[in-house]
Amino acid sequence: MHLRSLVELATDLQAGTCSSEELTRACLARIERLDERLNAFITVTGEQALAAARAADARIRAGQAGPLTGIPFAHKDIFCTRGVKTSCGSRMLDNFPAPYDATVTHKLREAGAVMVGKTNMDEFAMGSSNETSFYGPVKNPWDETRVPGGSSGGSAAAVAARLVPVSTGTDTGGSIRQPAALCGVTGLKPTYGRVSRYGMIAFASSLDQGGPFARSARDAALLLAAMAGFDGRDSTSVQRPVEDYPAMLEAPLQGLKIGLPREYFSTGLDAGVGAAIEAALQEYSRLGAQLVEITLPNTHLAVPAYYVVAPAECSSNLSRFDGVRFGYRAANPKDLADLYTRSRGEGFGPEVKRRILIGTYALSAGYYDAYYLKAQQVRRLIREDFLRAFELVDVIMGPTAPTTAFRLGEKADDPVSMYLSDIYTIAANLAGLPAMSLPAGFVDGLPVGLHVIGDYFTEGRLLNVGHRYQQVTDWHTRCPQGYE
Repeated sequence: MHLRSLVELATDLQAGTCSSEELTRACLARIERLDERLNAFITVTGEQALAAARAADARIRAGQAGPLTGIPFAHKDIFCTRGVKTSCGSRMLDNFPAPYDATVTHKLREAGAVMVGKTNMDEFAMGSSNETSFYGPVKNPWDETRVPGGSSGGSAAAVAARLVPVSTGTDTGGSIRQPAALCGVTGLKPTYGRVSRYGMIAFASSLDQGGPFARSARDAALLLAAMAGFDGRDSTSVQRPVEDYPAMLEAPLQGLKIGLPREYFSTGLDAGVGAAIEAALQEYSRLGAQLVEITLPNTHLAVPAYYVVAPAECSSNLSRFDGVRFGYRAANPKDLADLYTRSRGEGFGPEVKRRILIGTYALSAGYYDAYYLKAQQVRRLIREDFLRAFELVDVIMGPTAPTTAFRLGEKADDPVSMYLSDIYTIAANLAGLPAMSLPAGFVDGLPVGLHVIGDYFTEGRLLNVGHRYQQVTDWHTRCPQGYE
């Protein structure tokens, strides 16, 4: 049962081959048996999941089911879920049961999906390896001595290990796509504003975006269709109709123009990863696509610009965690200043503190123009690079990450090296573009991800491009040894 895709499981549920309760019990049993090896879950919601599964079975019997009704999924622990601990992987929120549902949580509940738990993540989504979590690092199911990527590493690992068929994640600078690549699953970051951020605890408000993890583009299309849409409670949500993503999957790729930025195939790219990406591009050529060399000249500025903008926004967003209203509170404070200082000092981990300090410095008087304003100007140049490119091509492709999964602890003391793990993904967030990672091969037994970037609100096209590739390859069907 755990080896079947979301689409196959939905067919089984409709046909009565299995019930949602049976499927949910099977997922919970696998989590109980296998997650000790991975640490992918922070919270498992067994009783709530079984109650939701029984309700889903009733909907199916009544003929009121949709494509996600009765399907178990895992929720990144950054989406508020009423009555369930929502920790953001931080000691700061270790005791915080959310008093309301995020819009994405509400939409998936309305669709009949069954949440089996909340997944582990880098603290407040700050990290590229899932090693900054208060609850300990997540392990990569392909090699448990290696990282799964971050910050949504728990969600990616849970899908890769077949603990759940699909999961949710968030992406601020690559936090869906990079772990998808390192764990060998499909992950999509939608256009900024396509998925509501209401109830999604903020890291960097102008960059964060929720999206799906799945084994295939077809499964991701079904999950995204339920997650996407306008939300009046989110001022950044875009009032634009949601396309019928599943209906767009089968469109032919004949004549598709694929842009290959020369900047994505230069120094720093592992030779084995580069060879796997080249093989994937040749597969697209056989499917009728045309490969076009392009340039994105400001690509080299993406990482430095991001690491000014994102910390600046996080320093503002995380100022609300003061030990007064909710979250961690230091014991026996001497006065208000001591309460603030110790609550934040004890509640936040080293990476979060580092980014708060950088961001506060960049926003301070005398440095705002030199750093934050300049980074926003660079951001505009990066966006204009993409707009010019999309006048020539339909999608842009390259590697998702420069290497395969690195070893746990390998980059823990070298934050700059860690930040460069997102060198190919960050620009799409700065520009607000949709992008996805597809499984595209292996190097020494570790997955490689193909990165596909589209123009604004072309998620349907990206899913179509991914699906057609997955019809002629089997990388997305591979399962890590020991999790079959």
